[in-house]
Amino acid sequence: MARVLIAEDDTAVREFVRRALTHGGHEVAVAHDGLDALDHLNNSEEFDLLITDIVMPGLDGIELALKVAKDYPQTAILMMTGFAAERQRAHNLDELIHEVVPKPFSLKQICDAAEDALSVRKRQLH
Repeated sequence: MARVLIAEDDTAVREFVRRALTHGGHEVAVAHDGLDALDHLNNSEEFDLLITDIVMPGLDGIELALKVAKDYPQTAILMMTGFAAERQRAHNLDELIHEVVPKPFSLKQICDAAEDALSVRKRQLH
C-alpha cells in the first residue's frame, strides 16, 4: 500500500482516479489544485506518489512538480493532461517526473502508471 496525493481541479477526474487507486489498496488524499496539494505536503503528510494534472488554477502541475521534486524528493511524480502542448512542456521535466498520462485514460491505464511509478521509485530509494 502506498500513500498517494491526487491534485486535479476536475472533480470527476479526481474522483475517478481516487476510486481507482483506493480500490487498488492505496491510501489516497485529494487536492483540488496545486496550492491545496502543497498544503497537504506542508502539513507533514508524506506521500509516496503525487499524481497531478498539468493545467490547474493557482499553481499548475508543472510548478507543483518542480516544488515537490525539490522539497520532497522521495515522492514519485506522475502527471496527466488532455492537452498535447502541455504534454510537451512536461517532457522537459523527464528527470523529475515518471510519466505524463494522456487524458482520457482508462482505469487500468492510470492504475498501471501509478504502480509503475511506485515500483521505479522504490528501486531508486533502495
